[in-house]
Amino acid sequence: MITRTIRPATDDDWPRIWPFFEATVRAGETYAYPLDLTLETGRELWMADPPGATVVLEDGGELLGSARMGPNRPGRGDHIGTASFMVAPEARGRGVGRALGEYVVQWHRDQGYRGIQFNAVVETNTAAVELWHSLGFEIVGTVPGAFRSPTHGHVGLHVMYLAL
Repeated sequence: MITRTIRPATDDDWPRIWPFFEATVRAGETYAYPLDLTLETGRELWMADPPGATVVLEDGGELLGSARMGPNRPGRGDHIGTASFMVAPEARGRGVGRALGEYVVQWHRDQGYRGIQFNAVVETNTAAVELWHSLGFEIVGTVPGAFRSPTHGHVGLHVMYLAL
């Protein structure tokens, strides 16, 4: 029986994260990262240093997703967390995002955060919006036209929040 595990990401994991990280960024539908990212600049964006953390979801030796989490703002805002998620295209629809989302919520609780704020959930990313709603997040505002989707044009970015 294959068991899914979520564990801290290591430097050795990055070459295995990079293919789905790069594919997600290049698709241009969910993240506003620069399209000219390299293996190294992508690593600098994704592999968190404390007080944050980066984890991977592994199933039978295959990395299916990753999440990065930590404080949303420094200083007087560091009691509110944030997170970002990447799921391998071939693993979408298989509960990877939900497992990572549940892990991230619990991680923030365990670390003593008072809430989690997602700063930029693309409104046309309906699977993510539905997932975050199912985990208790609310849309607290939408910035109209703040994201340039290659498929949908200018669309809104939701700010979503979960009180812990």
